[in-house]
Amino acid sequence: MSRLGKWIGGGLGWVMGGPIGALLGFLVGSVVDGASGYLMPEIAETSRKTTPGGFGVTFLVLIAAVMKADGKVLKSELDYVKQFFVRQFGRETAREATIMLRDLLKQDIPLADVCRQIERHMDYSSRLQLLHLLFNISLADGVVNQAEQAVIEKIADYTGVSRADYVSIKNMFIPDTDPDYKILETDPSATDEEIKKAYRRMAMKYHPDKVSHLGEDFRKAAGEKFRKVNEAYKRITEERNMK
Repeated sequence: MSRLGKWIGGGLGWVMGGPIGALLGFLVGSVVDGASGYLMPEIAETSRKTTPGGFGVTFLVLIAAVMKADGKVLKSELDYVKQFFVRQFGRETAREATIMLRDLLKQDIPLADVCRQIERHMDYSSRLQLLHLLFNISLADGVVNQAEQAVIEKIADYTGVSRADYVSIKNMFIPDTDPDYKILETDPSATDEEIKKAYRRMAMKYHPDKVSHLGEDFRKAAGEKFRKVNEAYKRITEERNMK
């Protein structure tokens, strides 16, 4: 059984209602029945605990929204997304995800409504992980697309992610002035002790265990955020000669 089949078969819960469910339509059922042998699970009660299935298909919906941002979808972009899934989750998952994504790209995505559904039902750590993965996808070709970046910023706003957290994650991919400080959600005027406290706070916020409920696939992907925090802290401590 593929990983995508496991994500979906493991329970979609709240995503099968509202605008996300309307976008997925029969597609999810066909992927699950055809690829993994799972039957669609019963709809779970509304919950803030995000399942791997709910996260995985929500991620695909948001990828489609970001890719459609500039009004055109290039084959090269689809190839980048597929290669990202290959690296993260393997070839079979990448193949199935690409099939779902191609269908989603043909649909109109009511971004504000989709994001409000995410904000109501998805836990905060999972929302942070969505943003990180979306930046990862957007910059997979090494090009900063302003239209895509604007959509990701809207997603952060609509899903209730704080401005500081959005700026922190953005600076992991698109460095601004003093990016290491922004990643730690602090600034150069902070004392050494304040820097240490900021690092501990961010290391806890971005620790992969915060999304362990999403399963090992996404927990491993979350390790990159944690690594970026550690690297930012290391550069600051070296620059300041901190003990």
